Amino acid sequence: MNSSSAKAIGKKASDNALRLKQAVELVWRSAQGWTLAGVVLIILQGSLPLAALYLMKLIVDGVSSGASFEAVLLWIGLAGGVALLVAVCNSLSSVVSEAQSIQVSDSIQEILHAKSVEVDLEYYENPKYYEMLHRAQQEGPSRPTQIVNGLLQAGKSGMSLLGVLALMVSVNWLVALLLCVAALPSALIQARYARKLYLWQRACTRKERAAWYRHWLLTSDGYAKEIRLFDLGSLFMRQYREIREVVRKERLAIIYRRSALDFASQAIALTAVFASLAFIAHQALSGIITLGSMVMYFGAVQQGQSFLSSFMSNLARLYESNLFLTNLHEFLQLKPKVTQPSHPKKVPCPIKQGICFENVSFGFPGTNSLVLKNVNMQIKPGQMVALVGENGSGKSTLIKLLCRLYDPQEGKISLDGIDLRDFNIVDLRREMSIIFQDYARYNLTAGENIWLGNAHLPPAEEKILAAAQCSGADEFISGMENKYETVLGKWFDNGTELSVGEWQKVALARAFLRNCQIIVLDEPTSSLDPRAEDGVIRKFRRLAEGKNAIIISHRLSTVTAADCIYFLKDGRIVESGTHQKLMEQGGEYARLFEIQARHYR
Repeated sequence: MNSSSAKAIGKKASDNALRLKQAVELVWRSAQGWTLAGVVLIILQGSLPLAALYLMKLIVDGVSSGASFEAVLLWIGLAGGVALLVAVCNSLSSVVSEAQSIQVSDSIQEILHAKSVEVDLEYYENPKYYEMLHRAQQEGPSRPTQIVNGLLQAGKSGMSLLGVLALMVSVNWLVALLLCVAALPSALIQARYARKLYLWQRACTRKERAAWYRHWLLTSDGYAKEIRLFDLGSLFMRQYREIREVVRKERLAIIYRRSALDFASQAIALTAVFASLAFIAHQALSGIITLGSMVMYFGAVQQGQSFLSSFMSNLARLYESNLFLTNLHEFLQLKPKVTQPSHPKKVPCPIKQGICFENVSFGFPGTNSLVLKNVNMQIKPGQMVALVGENGSGKSTLIKLLCRLYDPQEGKISLDGIDLRDFNIVDLRREMSIIFQDYARYNLTAGENIWLGNAHLPPAEEKILAAAQCSGADEFISGMENKYETVLGKWFDNGTELSVGEWQKVALARAFLRNCQIIVLDEPTSSLDPRAEDGVIRKFRRLAEGKNAIIISHRLSTVTAADCIYFLKDGRIVESGTHQKLMEQGGEYARLFEIQARHYR
């Protein structure tokens, strides 16, 4: 073996040991009490079988040698007590294992949630991220518990096995050696196919996600109408069935091969067991050992083979779980690319100079084209700035950069002359209230939907009502039977579904609730009628007084009152000025406004 191979093997062993250590630490942190109880039970379960074997020897020897009935009855009573204690330990072990598993699973889900929130928006636009998340969700909650339980079970089997092997060595050391060697093939086969299964599952993630996506299309409310109108149900069901059939056949092919080899290894182990039993029987017939010793050794051989098989199987399962735990660690090792500064500066309050985009260029990861190209723009406090342009011109991307959901590849965005990258991200975003065009619809109460705009307020805060009145949401919420306690959406019992326009008013109320210095509305009135639109814009102007306000809209009637309008095309600002100035120039903005105005003449 050359030095590079030795180093590779050493690194792999080191990585496996590290993952085992991390799994144990994770389980211990999540469920210390249950883990400690499991250890105590394992020690008891590991020692009781040896006591049972020895008591059985005493009973048989007592009967065969003519001991008193009282002595034999005492040993029988003790054996019954041991059997009862074994049953109690088994029952308690089941409870402890289940409780530990639930607690650890919940803890790991919390870790997955935290990591999902921590990673950048960039990851959500990369299919490989979803594959990593899928594997982590699939294996993460259960594998650490399986590893710790595997270690404990291996410890229990190992304790019992050592005692049994000591007994067998007293008969003949070759018997002990024979049983150990006979158990090796099964363990090696399990370890080999554990790796095969792991590699197959990683390769199969894309197929499993494709099947899950069809399942989601068939069962979620977002696609229910089109699936029925276009008769897509049978198509998606067929696609799901075909993908799952391929996955099932591939997995079963691995299982079949493993089972065939495992049967051959079990046959070898059984041959060794019965050869050992024959040897022990010969020893008893020759008068070398007593009848009670023969019974004890018979039990020791059978239990020894069981303990050894369990010990080897647990080691193989540990190896398997350790492999699959890589999926969890792979996901948890993702690092945010939008990072916190080591020495953050304080966000200005109040903002005096405003926001400035200086030569900002940006392209989404994985693409070669730029969405924004050399953008220069300034937003002063008290100004309402509008961003307009056709789809894909880069309007919403500018806002994502302002929120530091991404960082520009060139140029910088500053607040009162300070680069946004120099602020603590949480502190910066706390000064922003933003509603995106793909706003969230929370299946919570109407009051909670609005309150989420500023969850630092008490849930019953009167400001929630004021925000709803500003957006127009109070008009329909007050008419509901449970008013602000009405559950919105249809995910839960007694939920009330809203129209698209009503949902948008709730989202607007959420944005209006937040007391901050920068307020951004991305297509805020796209689902509102002209009357409601006019009311929202007027209220928005009042709320935005003294703040840095940005509004994005395709409906140019919404932005005519803005202090400055920036017209974007192909990621560049091609025009800027007031509505009147841009109309006088007769450029892109004026032409687009005239096209829209024709529909109202």
